[in-house]
Amino acid sequence: MGVGFIILAHQALGRVAQVAGYWAGEGHPVAIHVDARTPAAEYLELQEALSGWSNIRFAERRACDWGKFSIVSATQDCAEIMLAEFPDVTHVFLASGSCLPLRPVEELDAFLAARPGTDFIESVTTEEVTWTVGGLDLERFTLRFPFSWKKHRKLFDLYVELQRKLKIRREIPEGVEPHMGSQWWCLTRETLAAILGDPNRQAYDRYFQKVWIPDESYFQSLVRKHTRAIESRSLTLARFDFQGKPHMFYDDHQWLLQRSECFVARKIWPQADGLYDYFLGKGLTEPRRVQPSARKLEKVFQLANERRITGREGLVMQSRFPTHHLWMLKKTCAPYSVFHGFSDLFLNFESWLEKRTGTRVHGHLFCKSEVRFSGRLDSYNGCLSNSAKLRDYNPEAFLGNLIWATQGEHQSFQFGPADRQAIRRFLTDDPNANINVITGAWAIPLLHSPHDFRRIRRIAARHQAIESQFVSALKDRHCRARVQIWTLAEFLEEPMQFLQTILDERDPGNSRRLTEAPIMADLSAFGRFVQKLKNEGMNPHSVGDFTIEEQPAEKRAPVQPYVVR
Repeated sequence: MGVGFIILAHQALGRVAQVAGYWAGEGHPVAIHVDARTPAAEYLELQEALSGWSNIRFAERRACDWGKFSIVSATQDCAEIMLAEFPDVTHVFLASGSCLPLRPVEELDAFLAARPGTDFIESVTTEEVTWTVGGLDLERFTLRFPFSWKKHRKLFDLYVELQRKLKIRREIPEGVEPHMGSQWWCLTRETLAAILGDPNRQAYDRYFQKVWIPDESYFQSLVRKHTRAIESRSLTLARFDFQGKPHMFYDDHQWLLQRSECFVARKIWPQADGLYDYFLGKGLTEPRRVQPSARKLEKVFQLANERRITGREGLVMQSRFPTHHLWMLKKTCAPYSVFHGFSDLFLNFESWLEKRTGTRVHGHLFCKSEVRFSGRLDSYNGCLSNSAKLRDYNPEAFLGNLIWATQGEHQSFQFGPADRQAIRRFLTDDPNANINVITGAWAIPLLHSPHDFRRIRRIAARHQAIESQFVSALKDRHCRARVQIWTLAEFLEEPMQFLQTILDERDPGNSRRLTEAPIMADLSAFGRFVQKLKNEGMNPHSVGDFTIEEQPAEKRAPVQPYVVR
């Protein structure tokens, strides 16, 4: 008869019926345990669906809790039924209700027949375990865990800390060396019978009832006492992420499951119709006659965990936003430029820069009233709306989506103290941001403002304060953006040279020499305006050393900008 199967199930019983029916139909006995919390109607439907098979048995139902001994008890019940009622079984294979056979069962029979006395169970000493999540290795065996980690997390943690402080240690039963490993195993009849019939079983069961996650240590430890030969590996493909949660397999993982060459895989999504149709149909009629090896996929799972932890630069899942301070990825997927003060100093600066560089140059994307896309479009790549309300719901995601949706085309936009400022931290933390600032340029639009001068002074003071905070963040040692800063007075000394510097930074070695600059705003009365602000009690220091005369100041040596790399 060969191998018999134990299935521990609690949901998706329709899939359990399919898998159990396949194994039973191939002449292999199946013992099934269904969690007592599963609705009785679903359990009766499962029994009715499998009533035609004489080699299927159901164990008494228990309420099983994650990490508790009840899972071991359910396994013991099924194992006792298997050994008592099916004397021809040579091996017992433990599976879950979400398991799916990947290879014909006759291949599993042949594999086990070639190794008649070998137990296949992952069994590793606590010193060599590298996969545990939660900080408990040997302490799983030396402390008591009466509280559920999932249901009573605070009580669980407090009781662990109390035992540590009081230096309480449980005695490990004589003859038991703690081992850990995957819950899913395939044991010989002799070994399993020896574990269940051990004269000290009651003492072992009492001990493991207070061990944390005993389903990963009970059989893994006791098998070392009774086995004749052991291969410390599981024949089931089961992998876990960095949080200790199992990877779920979906229809588009068919090629991955085929590559594993394992006999069984978990955890299969219950709605993965394609996987169940294939592997319970055509997939189990194609013998492969190769050694099972879950390690073939180790790199795939490793990359999946890395992607889960770090994500991709510039792309954030809708379901999870990274917040960990060690996730030092770039905030966006490609470089982009920010121009602060340039649209105040130059007329039609966006159009001039677009023609000069052949890139996309937007207006003030974070204007309080609307999003000013290039060309004043109502929507842009990625279905981004020009609605300020939608943008302000999550300005960081808005900018990240804009850069992601326009990959291959460099994006630039204008920014200033009159805009929404919530994006500032995002900009300073992003190595992809290339920020060029002319401080004090905010004063130029106020020069021709029709408002009362008192109001103008208040606006000027507010804009300067906002700009000063931004500049301070840009000069901070933690700033990761690439930054160039000039005062307005400095920039006006050599505007052509500084514009050329910006173009060279944008495309080193390929930018052409400037022959004409964009049209500059009328600054003929700006000196007097600055002096008037001073006379009214406001000090526009961010403008720089601006002369009060209307004519241009005498030429001086070019002033180099602050450069933060």
